[in-house]
Amino acid sequence: MAGRAGPTTAERRGAGSGPSRPSRPRPRRPRLPRLSRLPGGLRLRTLIVVTAALAVLVGGGAWVLYGSPWLRVERVTTSGTMALKPHEVRAAAGVPLGGPLISVDSGAIEERLRRELPRIDAVAVTRSWPHGISLKVTERTPVLLMKKGRKFIEVDAKGVRFATVEKAPRDTPLLEMATDPDGSAGASLRRFDAERLRREAVRVVAALPGAVAADTLAVKVRSYDSISLRLRDGRTVLWGSGEKGRAKAEALAALMKAVPKARHFDVSVPTAPASSAS
Repeated sequence: MAGRAGPTTAERRGAGSGPSRPSRPRPRRPRLPRLSRLPGGLRLRTLIVVTAALAVLVGGGAWVLYGSPWLRVERVTTSGTMALKPHEVRAAAGVPLGGPLISVDSGAIEERLRRELPRIDAVAVTRSWPHGISLKVTERTPVLLMKKGRKFIEVDAKGVRFATVEKAPRDTPLLEMATDPDGSAGASLRRFDAERLRREAVRVVAALPGAVAADTLAVKVRSYDSISLRLRDGRTVLWGSGEKGRAKAEALAALMKAVPKARHFDVSVPTAPASSAS
């Protein structure tokens, strides 16, 4: 009788691994019932309940924003005004008191304020929940004046004429536009309109050294490239066009320091400035 063959592979593994440990069952996570697994009637009722809840939430939110008395416009505040009065700004804004705060058209208010009050350069309209509207105004600042009879038209740093006042603001130079139709000014006016020439004058004022700007009484525009200054003590400066303003300002400051008794200065060509005593 043939002897038994050696142990099988399974027996050898069993012999070398020692006693086997019983495996622990993994805890099963509770599974929520899926809508698709619910019975037909229960699934329909659940869908109806969820839909109704969403409708209530949306409708309630809309009512709170538009229909409730809790989020209504009760006050309008202003800030940033200087020449303008706060009540002028509020009146021009025309914010409807008592209306829903959410429905306030800020873009329309901004446009209305700039149209009604040209002195306003920019305005920010913000909602101050739960009952307020805030108007933050930035007014235009005059850098030049244009005489109109006994009154003055204010011109800002963009060349915009924005207000007529009876009293000239302090330390704001007068803009003198030469309008001789037969001279060089006439040719310049035909080539560049008055608005463009005003902007060139504004460029000149913006480039002036601080001491010269404070001492300037008038800016005279004869043509695009012939702009001059009249200072308080009677001295004059031929500036030329509004181009190369920084170089001209540096040349003028150096020239005034080098020749303090000069009465006339010419920096129209900043690389070759000149001065004279008469």
